[in-house]
Amino acid sequence: MLQSYSSRELRHESFQHHIFVSPSKLPHLHFPCIARNFYNDRNLNTNHDFFKLGLCASVNLNTQSRVSLGFKLQCNSKTLFLPARSSSNAKKKRYGGVLPSILRSLESNRDIDKTLCSACENLSPKEQTVILKEQSNCERVMRVFEFFKSLKDYVPNVIHYNIVLRALGRAQKWDELRLCWIEMAKNGVLPTNNTYGMLVDVYGKAGLVKESLLWIKHMRLRGLYPDEVTMNTVVRVLKDAGEFDRADRFYKDWCVGSVDLNDLELDSMIDFENGSSAAPVSFKHFLSTELFRTGGRSPVLETLDSPDEGSMRKPRLTSTYNTLIDLYGKAGRLRDAADVFAEMLKSGVVMDTITFNTMIFTCGSHGNLSEAESLLSKMEERGIPPDTKTYNIFLSLYAGAGNIEAALEYYRKIRKVGLFPNIVTHRAVLHMLCERNMVQEVETVIEEMDKFGIHIDEQSLPVLIKMYIAEGLLDEAKILFEKFILDHELSSKTRAAIIDAYAERGLWAEAEAVFYGKRDSPRQKRGIVEYNVMIKAYGKVELYDKAFSLFKSMRHHGAWPDECTYNSLIQMFSGGDLVDQARDLLSEMRAAGLKPTCLTFSSLIACYSRLGQLSDAVDVYQEMVSAGVKPNEVVYGSLINGFAETGGVEEALQYFRMMEESGVSANKIVLTSLIKAYAKVGCLEGAKCVFEKIRDLEGGPDIIASNSILNLYADLGMVTEARGIFDNLKEKGGADGFSFATMMYLYKSMGMLDKAIDVADEMKQSGLLRDCSSYNKVMACYVTNGQLRGCGELLHEMISRKILPDNGTFNVLFTALKKGGIPMEAVTQLESSYQEGKPYARQAVIIAVFSLVGLQDYALESCDGLMEAAVPLESFVYNAAIYAYGSSGKTDKALNVLMKMKDEGLEPDMVTYINLVRCYGKAGMLEGVKRIYSQLKYGEIDPNESLFKAVRDAYKDANKRDLAELVNQEMKFAFEGQDYSEPEVGSESEDIVVEP
Repeated sequence: MLQSYSSRELRHESFQHHIFVSPSKLPHLHFPCIARNFYNDRNLNTNHDFFKLGLCASVNLNTQSRVSLGFKLQCNSKTLFLPARSSSNAKKKRYGGVLPSILRSLESNRDIDKTLCSACENLSPKEQTVILKEQSNCERVMRVFEFFKSLKDYVPNVIHYNIVLRALGRAQKWDELRLCWIEMAKNGVLPTNNTYGMLVDVYGKAGLVKESLLWIKHMRLRGLYPDEVTMNTVVRVLKDAGEFDRADRFYKDWCVGSVDLNDLELDSMIDFENGSSAAPVSFKHFLSTELFRTGGRSPVLETLDSPDEGSMRKPRLTSTYNTLIDLYGKAGRLRDAADVFAEMLKSGVVMDTITFNTMIFTCGSHGNLSEAESLLSKMEERGIPPDTKTYNIFLSLYAGAGNIEAALEYYRKIRKVGLFPNIVTHRAVLHMLCERNMVQEVETVIEEMDKFGIHIDEQSLPVLIKMYIAEGLLDEAKILFEKFILDHELSSKTRAAIIDAYAERGLWAEAEAVFYGKRDSPRQKRGIVEYNVMIKAYGKVELYDKAFSLFKSMRHHGAWPDECTYNSLIQMFSGGDLVDQARDLLSEMRAAGLKPTCLTFSSLIACYSRLGQLSDAVDVYQEMVSAGVKPNEVVYGSLINGFAETGGVEEALQYFRMMEESGVSANKIVLTSLIKAYAKVGCLEGAKCVFEKIRDLEGGPDIIASNSILNLYADLGMVTEARGIFDNLKEKGGADGFSFATMMYLYKSMGMLDKAIDVADEMKQSGLLRDCSSYNKVMACYVTNGQLRGCGELLHEMISRKILPDNGTFNVLFTALKKGGIPMEAVTQLESSYQEGKPYARQAVIIAVFSLVGLQDYALESCDGLMEAAVPLESFVYNAAIYAYGSSGKTDKALNVLMKMKDEGLEPDMVTYINLVRCYGKAGMLEGVKRIYSQLKYGEIDPNESLFKAVRDAYKDANKRDLAELVNQEMKFAFEGQDYSEPEVGSESEDIVVEP
């Protein structure tokens, strides 16, 4: 934020403006964008064009010049643009006489009292003032002040008290400040405009805006009227607090001599007239009865500079105009900002660097970067040198606009023009580059900083580490962290931000290393935020035991769990279905007087509902209500969905009515759960009624609601209604895999196989085959309709896309094998091998399917790989290979497999003989068929129906009808009483039921 400086500010003081970046509260820690860090840019209306407001007013400065009042400066007079030394370049004032030696001695000598006694007893009041204001901290100021007061000839004066009050205020020592104020009154020292302005400033900067304004109220009660510097301070405090309208009102009231602050709405305020207190106030809210009574002891005198009511006065200070321009710019009141600038020109007020910095930011923040650039040129033309802050502003503006090259150009310009980047510059450029993971550019900036002996500031460290983590450069992140802590003391908040950066990526071990890492001093304890983010890190990777163990150890290390700790743990355990631990923590949290959030209760209720423990879910709901936490739609939705899953329609409807009575609007998720509840009990009318309610919501039914009613129609066999929902989904482009699967299931269950295949083809063409489940449903549809080759092709596509078949896939494949006429013995052997999890069982099944449907190349590719691998194989694998080679006419390879099988000590089993007979028959090798038939006929091979059929079919393939009939007769005698007429292909197969 641009700072305005008063004429009363100590000349050698300068105020640094920082980008304050700190970890936010859990569960999400982050760092804000740098474009908002130089100025607190609130309530800006970016739709306004600062330079298209039609401001055509102008000011006659002299007969030779005329100034346009837009920010497009066209001023030829240099009298209004005097070079002004920027506060950032202000040099420390040099003192003469004995002061330099005394100041050096005080700074270097730890024994301040000794130096004071030896050198400061005979100083003049002015010299005492210098010594006081040059002290570096509040403690030293107080010690010097106490020494001066102890001197015999010391006379209290308001200047000294102003310095002490300022030091106490900056240190936020409100009790000491109150006592100092009382002492000041007792000593008869009356506060001046300077005193009140300083107090407004320190309280405003501490964030105590209401209290700071009460000083003005007190000031007016004493008959003092704020001078311009005090007025400017009040306006700046209100501006920084975002109170733009009140700041504007205060300024305008001051201009007409009417400052009363009657619009203040403050709690615990005293009755100024009666002096009575309506409520007790703390010392921090220092404007208590004691303070006002103290102020009231002094006579009320009207000061000479108090204006008459209604008289007009105008500001004369550059700093005031700078504050006003910044105020109106931040408030989005661009016309008012332009008017203030015009008035500044008209009144002959000198412009300085801060003026231009304010104008440049106001322009640039509204998207007028070209006009901001023009202002920079005019600034240089008028002899007003840009300072580092000027270039920082441009850096932030271009970074915010996404123009990284321009931002970096301004970063480089700082040194080119003879200035030096400050901490804000480096922090801003590092944040800008880190947000975009520009590692090389970041390291270039860091190298340049090292070259000039500039260290990375603490607030930039988490941002840098986060960038390295995002890029997978964990070693670089670790090195940077370890290097930093060698020379710097790291705050707990910064450590927490670094731990969180690792936690977000699931890098719990790295987060743990930072958490347990070396501390700068044994007394530096881990903060509660560190514990919270470390618990979060464990929770991210479901290391619940570690998270709970860390939680239990907190108290032993002086860190007490807060609401965030409990809320995070309860939500974490609930998400991991560790419901007992979560419930215990909830009880412990409430016993400790901490209040769980709605999200905490809802996560526990959702966990119980998910686990079907609905009575416990109801108990937690009742506990939530008794704790005064209002349930939201998530809570009600979890309960409704839980009862819907178990068919508890009445209970679901009960909580739905309770939700409506509590004023919580039902969303689509809740209403969809109601449809599910009605579907469980087959209540079509109730489901349709809820679905119509969803239609009336904005956006209408979503895919989940539509699929829910579609599924109900499918269960009830309502083809026409289901088709209507399905077609509507397709028209909107919302039909998903579940929608298609439901329609396939419906058509199959209704015997409309052609329609089911059409939907399956459409699903395939729509690109919705993305996972194992969707492939299974379409393959099942193909198998049911007898399109086995289509099933095989989808299987190959699935494997090619590296989608691993699951149990559902193999259920479909076993059905395909049975439907395709593979002997039951072969299918049973493969199925049992798969169920037992034997090695290569999955490959054997897939080989058999590919061979069955005619995809021989895929089958042989797998066979060759298995046969060439030097691994032990079981009989079922060899049998699948013999079947594949035999089906493709590779008889030699089939027989080689048989030989290899025997070499491994495996005797042929029934499936082996069946596959060999088929192989011999297809190759016309009748001797092989006769040999196996002979063994079967004479009892060397146990009688088997499938083997008899294989021999019979082999003779038929060889056109040996007579032999085939003999085998058929032999089979009848072997299995007397059974019908061996040739079955139709697929008549012994089973159908598949795959629900969506």
